[in-house]
Amino acid sequence: MNYPIDLKYTKSHEWIKFEDGVAVVGISDFAQDALGDVVFVNLPAVGDEVTAGESFGDVESVKAVSDLVSPVSGVVCAINEELEDSPECLNEDPYGAWIIKVENVTEEEELLDAAAYEAFCAEEG
Repeated sequence: MNYPIDLKYTKSHEWIKFEDGVAVVGISDFAQDALGDVVFVNLPAVGDEVTAGESFGDVESVKAVSDLVSPVSGVVCAINEELEDSPECLNEDPYGAWIIKVENVTEEEELLDAAAYEAFCAEEG
């Protein structure tokens, strides 16, 4: 498993990084591995509000459908449209294939650093 140290993580297996005040959100290597082959991603619309700890969409794989949980509260300012035609990007490059970008962030859920997230995943393993 890969746990880049420049990212923060949630216990629901999303990653987050901040770029110029915008939160970039994706799913972790652990999540994509547990899901198996991703076949569809249900994305919110630009302008939708998201709330920390609540679902903003879902990922459908050959195994299951899993909610995507927002690590922050704010407004969606971009979605990764590439995922609509190529959801497998989440399997191929989970840290390159972001899902949404959120601006006007007002709240963050408890975020883990890479070491704490790796330990959490080892417990779940």
